[in-house]
Amino acid sequence: MEQAKLDRINELARLKKQRELSPEELSEQAALRAEYIEEWRQSTISVLENTYIQTPDGKKHKLQRKERSAQ
Repeated sequence: MEQAKLDRINELARLKKQRELSPEELSEQAALRAEYIEEWRQSTISVLENTYIQTPDGKKHKLQRKERSAQ
């Protein structure tokens, strides 16, 4: 995510502590947060997909994806 967008997220957070945000600012904040969270998820998934577990006997096993249970 671009630094300018991160700065804007932080600016909106500071403004929210000082005063009520306008509807335009609230929608902008929600969109920026959604974009940030999506990029974070993709980055985390990428790291986990390249993670291996080494057993005591020296063998390496790729980390298995856990299946989600239906709620």
